[in-house]
Amino acid sequence: MNKLKITYWITTGIFSAMMLFSATMYFTSPDMAQTFEHLGFPDYFRIELGIAKIIGVILLLAPFTGRLKEWVYAGFTINMISGSIAHAATGDPISAVLTPIVLLVVLAVSYTTFQKLDDEIEPAFVAQLIGSAS
Repeated sequence: MNKLKITYWITTGIFSAMMLFSATMYFTSPDMAQTFEHLGFPDYFRIELGIAKIIGVILLLAPFTGRLKEWVYAGFTINMISGSIAHAATGDPISAVLTPIVLLVVLAVSYTTFQKLDDEIEPAFVAQLIGSAS
C-alpha cells in the first residue's frame, strides 16, 4: 500500500469515526440536546443531522467514485463550516469554534488524497476497457 492510500484511509477513518461518534451523541446525550438548544436549533434538527451523518459516513467509506461521493464531501464541508459559525455566533469557547475547522482540515486531506487516487485509477481502468474491447 502506498503513502497516498495510507493517508487517505487514515484521514477518512479519523473523520468517519468522529462523525459516527458525534451522531451517536446526538441520539444519546442529554448534554448534546442542550447544546443544540443553546445554538438555537430545533430538536428535530439534531435527529436529522445524526441520521445524515451516519448515511454520509457509509457513503464516504463505500468503494465507489463519482458525483455522489463529491456531494458527500460537500455536505460534510458545509456541516463543519456551519458548526463553527454556529458556535462562534453564540459566543462559545474557541475550542468549540475550532474543533469543526480541525475536522474540516482532516476532511480536506481525505478529499485531496481521494482525488489523487481517483486520478491514478481512472486512466488504468480506461486503458483496461479499451484493451478488452479490441
